[in-house]
Amino acid sequence: MKRSHLLVYVVGFAALLLFPVGITNPYYIHLLETIMIYAIVLFGLDIVVGYTGQVSLGHAGLFGVGAYTAGVLVTKLGAPLLVALVAAVGVTAIFGALLALPALRVTGPYLAMVTLAFGTIVQILINEMDFLTSGPMGIKLTKPPLLGHQLDEREFFWLVAVLLILSLVVVHRILRSHLGRAFEALRGSPVASDCMGVSVYRYKVYAFVISAGFAGLAGSLYAYSEQYISPNTYNFELTVLFLLAVIMGGRKSRIGAMLGAAIIVLLPKLLDDVVLFRYVSVGLALLVLATALIGIRKDRTTVKQMAIPVVGSVALAGLSFWLQTMTDWRLSIFGVIMLFVVYYLQDGIVGFVRNALNLRTRPTDDAESEDASHLPAVSDALSTAKAGAGELLSATGVLMQFGGLKALNNVDLSVRRGTIHGLIGPNGSGKSTMMNVLTGIYVPTAGALTFAGKSLVGRTSSDIALSGIARTFQNVQLFGEMTALQNVMVGLHHTFDSNLLDVSLHLPRYKRENLQATARGMALLKFVGLAALAHEEARNLPYGKQRLLEIARALALDPQLLLLDEPAAGLTAPDIKELISFIRKIREHGVTVILIEHHMDVVMSMCDTVSVLDFGQKIAEGDPAKVQADEKVIEAYLGGTAA
Repeated sequence: MKRSHLLVYVVGFAALLLFPVGITNPYYIHLLETIMIYAIVLFGLDIVVGYTGQVSLGHAGLFGVGAYTAGVLVTKLGAPLLVALVAAVGVTAIFGALLALPALRVTGPYLAMVTLAFGTIVQILINEMDFLTSGPMGIKLTKPPLLGHQLDEREFFWLVAVLLILSLVVVHRILRSHLGRAFEALRGSPVASDCMGVSVYRYKVYAFVISAGFAGLAGSLYAYSEQYISPNTYNFELTVLFLLAVIMGGRKSRIGAMLGAAIIVLLPKLLDDVVLFRYVSVGLALLVLATALIGIRKDRTTVKQMAIPVVGSVALAGLSFWLQTMTDWRLSIFGVIMLFVVYYLQDGIVGFVRNALNLRTRPTDDAESEDASHLPAVSDALSTAKAGAGELLSATGVLMQFGGLKALNNVDLSVRRGTIHGLIGPNGSGKSTMMNVLTGIYVPTAGALTFAGKSLVGRTSSDIALSGIARTFQNVQLFGEMTALQNVMVGLHHTFDSNLLDVSLHLPRYKRENLQATARGMALLKFVGLAALAHEEARNLPYGKQRLLEIARALALDPQLLLLDEPAAGLTAPDIKELISFIRKIREHGVTVILIEHHMDVVMSMCDTVSVLDFGQKIAEGDPAKVQADEKVIEAYLGGTAA
């Protein structure tokens, strides 16, 4: 961590702790306390929404579970503060798992509806279980004692501030670790994640459970802060506000989460006072205008891009002076502001400022923040695969049927260890379908598939990947918002044994594994000629470089079998020559390769065996010269007849 950054954090934390010393009004202390509690919820919600890309409308329910866990333990059992907080985290995490296990088997609007139903059920249960929750009457609490000392309002504020900082550190460490990379990969490409050995379903559940734990902690603190909890608090309106806060502040940003929490707490209060609203709206308009001018002057943005935010903020300031009272307009203005931010600032307020002022910092991982001078030397990017001869992969009578269409029709395939096996055919012949069957994306309608003596049929893509089969895709499937190095390190996910505790506390095992993975990732990027672009976002790389990055990421799995689906597509002639060299080096390390390619010179110059598909059937197989002279191949693939 840079000293300047550390100084900013220390000053910010000190200012937070000194706030109740300089501001003695209990109302303002409680207001900031509520913002901090909501920020803890949003740290967790951002893992689900911002990183894994799932829409959850159940976090108000989880927030309520945490609050009532603490409330019931205190009122029924007289549990001390620390016990209540830990129990709230644990119980809410369990509820999060119970919600996630069935809910995450659906996606999109169906997931939103399931999580919304969960929140509604929680509210109903809290209301009806009056023997435990006191029903509609709610539960009354007092500020808790800590280590025998009764906390007052200011001391409880400090407790919340400390827990906010601890939550911030833990979330930040999780999201910069292999767990965070796995979560982010799910959003970038679920199919590629599974094929990198990162189980989509398992890590979605994992993210949901972690997120629920933070909601539980925040809920328990909220119960003590408000000193009264009731079922009506944890309603649909609150869950929508949480979701909007993440979007408005800016996803994948802890600063955005805190800003979003401040907005949803302060904006309703602000709209109650027309004079205060005028001051704030004018200040906001000036801030947006200054940001726009700086961005335009430094060529970091355009007038067109900044026009709507500037006009919108100025119009809001003008409206504040036109209104004489907020009573009739309060809800309308609140809704318009939220719609404006969600529609026109899709990266949130933090994203808007970063884009306008070009403040984006280079994405980093934990290993990069350590002293890299003692990184273990990696003399070779590739591990040597299991040696030996004989058959590695066998496909017998494979049928893949979609309705009445037979994409693969009784295809047999035998791939020997240590060879480069070409799989060619015209477009639509079934080549990529065969790749998808081999990697578990499709389950074959009939037939047998064995790899290293074990059946592949019915196994998940992540299980197949971890067994030693890696692949690239016909249409590049990179994690666009992640850097080149982070993409490769997703492929190295299997090298980590560290758990959540190791990551949160930065224990030696995690540090060691992360340093080793970083060194290996850089070696793989160097192998494909992308070391200089290690910290560039994958979506910003030229298409040809993206192809090479996919190969490096696949090699990170230490595969015995590498499936390359049109790797030369989009490459220039010099790049193709370099690609051929890469593939030969890969084979020299004992890695078997199945190559789908339309560049016939590539196939014929390096493949040991070539199989030809046409309309889902294998029409020829043999060495390149034999296949090239086959009449069926010439007619079907090369578009002519034999001389």
